[in-house]
Amino acid sequence: MSYPRLTADLGKLRHNLDVLQGICRKHGIEMAAVTKVVCADPRIVALLEDSPVAILADARVRNLQSMRTTKPRMLMRLSMPSEVEAVVACAEISLQSEIHTLRCLAAAAQRQGVRHKVVLMIDMGDLREGIFFQDREQIHLTVEEVLAHPHLELHGIGVNLTCYGAILPDQENLGGLVALADEIRKRYGIALPMVSGGNSSTIGMVREGRAPAGITNLRLGEALMLGNDTATCCLMEGLHGDAFTLSAELIELQCKPSKPIGASGANAFGEKVTFEDHGPQLRGILAVGRQDVVAEGLTPHDTRVRILGASSDHLLVDLSLAPEYRVGDALHFNPDYGALLRASTSPYVKKLYVE
Repeated sequence: MSYPRLTADLGKLRHNLDVLQGICRKHGIEMAAVTKVVCADPRIVALLEDSPVAILADARVRNLQSMRTTKPRMLMRLSMPSEVEAVVACAEISLQSEIHTLRCLAAAAQRQGVRHKVVLMIDMGDLREGIFFQDREQIHLTVEEVLAHPHLELHGIGVNLTCYGAILPDQENLGGLVALADEIRKRYGIALPMVSGGNSSTIGMVREGRAPAGITNLRLGEALMLGNDTATCCLMEGLHGDAFTLSAELIELQCKPSKPIGASGANAFGEKVTFEDHGPQLRGILAVGRQDVVAEGLTPHDTRVRILGASSDHLLVDLSLAPEYRVGDALHFNPDYGALLRASTSPYVKKLYVE
């Protein structure tokens, strides 16, 4: 068995998908399954393809290009003007906010002979992407820009929350998005079917029946892959939080002091670090590092194991309470979102699947 490896439990992922789909359907919401944290892994995309989920979504053009799916694909990161040809070719829907990019997108769609669906992003206060919600003039100018191009369709409006400014979804910001959608419908006489109310931070509101009527879409990634309601940073009841396991092999096991000896400078990442003296430790090194995973985002399956830190290629652990481990043994961890993202991205981490 080769290490390090990331094991995906497809049965647990399928369960999470079924639960989230049920919540969304109950409230008349369409689910877009977000694959970016697993880099559109082919086995997971196949699982989603063989499900009722409406849309597959990702932030990277390359991931969308790799998908084998008959479902509509959504590009979630605002397009670079330099990539619009690829965007139109690999995504039926994209999130946009800039008039210049929209013009480039329209020209690419015309050259390819297709009609591309646009979801106009509105910044409701989180201060990441989107036209600021108070700038109604710019919003209407951008809407009119989309409507002026026969090869673009204004499919909806959307919002992103919690990712940058950590602003939580609530009745005010989501209600404001719904009100804006109604304003656009009335002013321009269009259907505007998609009102995308954000990501996994909104699913708790929906489950509890607190989301404003008029939200028609959610983009769910972390809730699907890790079972989390990101508004509360907690595992949602009924979902699996352990669908992924990172395993790494022990390559050194030595008794050493707990505090480095000598004059201290910066580590390999330019960080000034300090250490407390806990006396002698049984210290292990695992063959995985920051190039492969976020050490702080790992939770050991064995609660006696304590993570000490990591360099590029080494994960250091305290095994003083678990002295039975030997060189060549594997240790297992549950990754959080950041750790899963990096492990999925690393070409050095083998990907395995279980049912």
